[in-house]
Amino acid sequence: MRDRTILDMFRLDGRVAIVTGASSGLGAVFARALAEAGADVALGARRADRLAETQRTVEDAGRRAIAVQTDVARPEDCQALVDATMAEFGRVDILVNNAGIGTAAPATREAPEQFRQVIDVNLNGCYWMAQACGRVMQPGSSIVNISSVLGLTTAGLPQAAYAASKAGLIGLTRDLAQQWTGRKGIRVNALAPGFFASEMTDSYQPGYLESQLPRVLAGRTGDPDELAAALVFLVSDAGGYVTGTTLPVEGGLLTS
Repeated sequence: MRDRTILDMFRLDGRVAIVTGASSGLGAVFARALAEAGADVALGARRADRLAETQRTVEDAGRRAIAVQTDVARPEDCQALVDATMAEFGRVDILVNNAGIGTAAPATREAPEQFRQVIDVNLNGCYWMAQACGRVMQPGSSIVNISSVLGLTTAGLPQAAYAASKAGLIGLTRDLAQQWTGRKGIRVNALAPGFFASEMTDSYQPGYLESQLPRVLAGRTGDPDELAAALVFLVSDAGGYVTGTTLPVEGGLLTS
């Protein structure tokens, strides 16, 4: 006899999540969604002053939250975020590697420091966070790396560093899943969002998004809650048989 319903499998009661890049945009949406599903949440971002609003959102959902200033490009900051989470909650069950930056410099003009900074945050930072969490996570835990469709295709902008970092993150996801799922019981997956409202899309040149929509079968940009719902699936028991995969959430962009 079943002891839970399908909807019960999406619940995160009693679990603790870490979300990086949680000060605004998709990171704040992810934190709220995880709290609504029942998780307590540790919030990390470079802009500590903006974490307070996300923390209130989590607490308004009836869950506990802490906010820790974190630059994921610094391994010591990643370890400090995990240490603070363990001190406050005693466990880490979920990591959402969301922190990321982008540039749009033509390849012949992009400065080495620009390229390195993007790789350092978007790829290396995810590794440092996963490494720190992997040391304390127990079987049944889950890591989701926020990649991008730009790790799988191009979209008409000069984004060599960003695309390389997101493609690298897909490879990192596969390898960590291979290392940790069987041996440690930690599932590792990635999300590859298409066009969702964020600070990055706010910086796009006027008319760019409209020019790309003909490639999107759904004919629109995504609702952040649609992406958050996919995240909850991956980190919950509903996604318990999913590991090492990248889930595109892009309205059919990749079919073009």
